[in-house]
Amino acid sequence: MTSKIALVTGAARGIGLATTKLLIEKGWKVAMVDRDGVELKSASAGINAGSAFIYDVSIPDDVDEMMTKIIEHFGRLDAVVNNAGVANFGRIEEADLSLWRAVMATNLDGVFMVSQAAVPHLKKTRGAIVNIGSISGLRASTLRVAYGTSKAAVIHLTKQQAAELGEYGIRANCVCPGPVRTKLAMAVHTQEIIDAYHDAIPLNRYGSEAEIASVIAFLCSEEASYVTGQVIASDGGFDSTGVGLPALRT
Repeated sequence: MTSKIALVTGAARGIGLATTKLLIEKGWKVAMVDRDGVELKSASAGINAGSAFIYDVSIPDDVDEMMTKIIEHFGRLDAVVNNAGVANFGRIEEADLSLWRAVMATNLDGVFMVSQAAVPHLKKTRGAIVNIGSISGLRASTLRVAYGTSKAAVIHLTKQQAAELGEYGIRANCVCPGPVRTKLAMAVHTQEIIDAYHDAIPLNRYGSEAEIASVIAFLCSEEASYVTGQVIASDGGFDSTGVGLPALRT
């Protein structure tokens, strides 16, 4: 049976790498895309069903060339996972336009451009788009004016994609991770921050990269053949509780 082909952006680390590995376990082949060439080459070493493509999804010419190379290499495309993202945190009054644009260029423009480039190929396979949003796109938080706004826009873009591409059999869904126990998060989150997140999340813990990857892989698969236009918060219940939950537990 011909292997299905997935394109995963931001595949050099974290959720993107975990998704790549899980899809390969399930029989897929994966085009691993990242602009960090050194990290991508290291991550892809030894992953026989994964092929590295060093491109920056915020650059239009990169996206066009990337898609051409991927189709030349694999011959088809069955799913796109728009995972590449950047985060610059700071107060609204300190967020200048250059910071705003840098976040939007990758988090929103990149999702739009990669998806658009993929559509002609996904029409042929009646494939899937999975965009990675964030809990920060569902509920506002301090210091995230650019990041949260970009992810909220990705959520709506997903619904637009589902509405317009459904007639071609293309499904589009969005996964919004809550706090995830990545190396980066654990390096910058103080114990006070970790405790506060645990108090606010009904499951009382961070999620894992593998747990997010399992939701993404499901949405790429035929098991989700009638699921489109959905926003799934993989967040331990964080979004459902709103504010004030810790004080109400007792």
